[in-house]
Amino acid sequence: MNKEEEEMETGKIVIEKVRGKSTVTKSFSKYPLKFIVPRKVGPSCVDAVWIYALTYGGGIVSGDAISCKLEIGDGCTAVLTTQSSTKVYKSLGSKCSEQYLEAEIGSDSMLVLIPDPVTCFSTARYFQKQVFRVRSDSNLVLVDWITSGRHESGEKWDFTLYKSTNNIFLEGDQPLFLDTVLLEQGSIVPLAERMQDYQVIAMVVLLGPMLRHIQGQVQEDVKRMMAEQLQGSPVRWDRQITSNTRDFAKKPSLIASCSAFGHKGGGIIVRIASLTTESVYQFLKHQLAGLEALLGVSPYS
Repeated sequence: MNKEEEEMETGKIVIEKVRGKSTVTKSFSKYPLKFIVPRKVGPSCVDAVWIYALTYGGGIVSGDAISCKLEIGDGCTAVLTTQSSTKVYKSLGSKCSEQYLEAEIGSDSMLVLIPDPVTCFSTARYFQKQVFRVRSDSNLVLVDWITSGRHESGEKWDFTLYKSTNNIFLEGDQPLFLDTVLLEQGSIVPLAERMQDYQVIAMVVLLGPMLRHIQGQVQEDVKRMMAEQLQGSPVRWDRQITSNTRDFAKKPSLIASCSAFGHKGGGIIVRIASLTTESVYQFLKHQLAGLEALLGVSPYS
């Protein structure tokens, strides 16, 4: 990275092994980004660093550009999360709110990116790009999701543009996973109509040898869940939510698909569409519960 790119950074964190423990050895952030690194999350025997990313004002203002870099050293474990949904405020003219993340994940290391969802206000324009550089034995948990907007204000898929790109490169520049989600208001069919009453879309990526047991569980659960949905029986973690949503009785509260990618299926991707944000939280909590032993705390608990 050249000097100009470094000056454009709004945040950087470096994590290395110090006396056998994953440790933040460098932490830098400037407006509108702020990092909070608790001294300890979970049992002392668990080796994981938790990082909370916050924005001043609780959201991203039109025209803001946040650029962040993470370096996860060999044998380290890091969790990057948020304290609430990322709000993207209304766009001023054609200005776009932007976020960039570049992460380098070392050998036998793990990065767990488990934010709350992005919520775009009416007319908002948002672009996000996340690039992950991994090794053959690196591990990555990535959750990327968006809600339809501020329901309490009557906004549902009322933003102008949402584009989220997630790229994973192996051993430098070898493409392993390239993905872009683009939601844009059309001149013919409104976005809200195209979404067919679904209010949340999400993507989960699980990559690496340390996650094999969780990958197998997720694949089986999604397969069983969709079979039960086709038979008209809600899955167990979503039963209460579905029964209380009378307006959507004919439509599954949450649908999901799962597929493998990478060398010998070393990674899996889960795509989710849901009628409610809460049902996605419950899905993520259930499916990622197996990470508690590695992170000290179960994600989204």
